Amino acid sequence: MSESPFDVEATFDEDYLYFYGPRLDDASDGDAETIWRLLELEPGMEVLDLCCGHGRIANRLAARGARVIGLDATPLFLEQARSDAAERGGQVEYVEGDMRSLPWGGRFDRAVSWFTSFGYFDDADNRRVLREACRVLKPGGRLLIESNNVSELFARWQPAIVVERDGDLSITRTRFDPATGRADSERINVRGGRVRRFRFFVRMFVAVELRDWLLDAGFSEVALFGPDCEPLHAGSRRMITVATR
Repeated sequence: MSESPFDVEATFDEDYLYFYGPRLDDASDGDAETIWRLLELEPGMEVLDLCCGHGRIANRLAARGARVIGLDATPLFLEQARSDAAERGGQVEYVEGDMRSLPWGGRFDRAVSWFTSFGYFDDADNRRVLREACRVLKPGGRLLIESNNVSELFARWQPAIVVERDGDLSITRTRFDPATGRADSERINVRGGRVRRFRFFVRMFVAVELRDWLLDAGFSEVALFGPDCEPLHAGSRRMITVATR
């Protein structure tokens, strides 16, 4: 079976920030609070934000006193993250890079992968990301992964989702492929009279599968939560996995 193409540059670009940035920013204070609570963060801890995007989480954690490095593969997102950090007066180091090959070792107290930012590669490389995250953590360090809770998501699955802003449209059509465990998507952006089409995917996990992958990657224990910081259950809107090295 041929793999679906993933147009990274088309998926994560200025259109993404235009259509989805405002919604993400509205949730950012609450997201940062959840991360701080579940990771039991303290001022001075070193935190790695994997796939940090435009810095909405990293800059808020830094404002609380964490020492944060944000890594992303998209220069545009990093540029905006640095600009936002400067406006907030925060100190965050932003690094362009690939989360499959991290340029550190045993440095961090905590690592974060927020808002379905894990699962963009084939299974071998997805496992490599987890091994890399484990490697760059100090003994006893923790990794937090926030993702879809598929048992809840499938009950309300929508084959197409439309986001509208100022008369412009972003239409995402998605199907789940049980053979690969992926949600395969086509996105059509209609903005300023211009139409763009591209494809992307994300690997989906049930809790027990992701737990086993993390243990295989070198983590010693895994805990599962819902977005309310209570233990994960079938109706939890999102799944938050916390793995300890």
